[in-house]
Amino acid sequence: MANETGNMKSVFGGVFQGIPVLVTGHTGFKGSWLSIWLKELGAKVIGYSLAPPTVPSNFEASRLAQRMVDVRGDVRALDGLRSTLEEFAPRVVFHLAAQTIVRTSYAYPKDTFDVNVGGTVNVLEAIRLTTSVKAVVCITTDKCYENQEWIWGYREIDRLGGHDPYSASKAMAELATSAYRRSFFPTDKYEEHGVAVASTRAGNVMGGGDWGHDRLVSDSIQALMRDQTISIRNPDSVRPWQFVLEPLSGYLWLAAKLLGEGGRFAEAWNFGPHEWLAVSVRDLVQELIRLWGTGEWKDVSSGHAPHETGLLRVSWEKAANHLG
Repeated sequence: MANETGNMKSVFGGVFQGIPVLVTGHTGFKGSWLSIWLKELGAKVIGYSLAPPTVPSNFEASRLAQRMVDVRGDVRALDGLRSTLEEFAPRVVFHLAAQTIVRTSYAYPKDTFDVNVGGTVNVLEAIRLTTSVKAVVCITTDKCYENQEWIWGYREIDRLGGHDPYSASKAMAELATSAYRRSFFPTDKYEEHGVAVASTRAGNVMGGGDWGHDRLVSDSIQALMRDQTISIRNPDSVRPWQFVLEPLSGYLWLAAKLLGEGGRFAEAWNFGPHEWLAVSVRDLVQELIRLWGTGEWKDVSSGHAPHETGLLRVSWEKAANHLG
């Protein structure tokens, strides 16, 4: 067991072993898994987040509160973020705290913009006002692109946009990240300031410990457990589904590169499956039913429902070629 633990800590070049790392949104699905992984890598993990967004939650199930520094705070509060950075002096920041559900953004548009845009600005501002942070990874979404219903995957150089408040807020978060990088942490002056800022755009993530509402896989599994028919919207919609540890490995590799080679990797990155492997909602649900062994689904699409993207693929070629 000791040898296995040592091997784990050497992954990603061993760069996380013994260093303080801040994860905003650590009580959420992806944030809790990232915190678990960082702990296994030997990092001193500090979390900054509101209470877990679901009951049950992966954060509670994993007993993470006993294994890391658990700071409860709102990213909309700059003072709280700044004091946390000053107290714990993280070397790396992963910013995941967000309102993540498209349909929720229609019900609470202002809150979505306040958290996703204002929260990102506050994280970057707190970093600007302190001195410990050397690598920043801001997580947004593949929905930050101006969707054209293209059959090919969006690249990092394609235009940002967003029809719904969630997508638009994430495009704005990307713009804020780029503005802070260019204004305060420019890559051509990296030797002077020593801070590398990158952003990531990941496809739809699924995996164990996701009890989120309005999430296709978790909603489907809960229906199957109750012997209920699965209700799905837009069965022909295509998404770049991926297992949760896939994009997290990309975030960790990126942070390792930012620490080791600085400004060279301080830009935007996509993470997802091969763009031609993106599958429809219908196909995914039918596969879940096949694996479960029984079950049915029904189409509850409505012409009055809020707009949601139909076809969405992302290109991961840049990450594959430059991050390995």
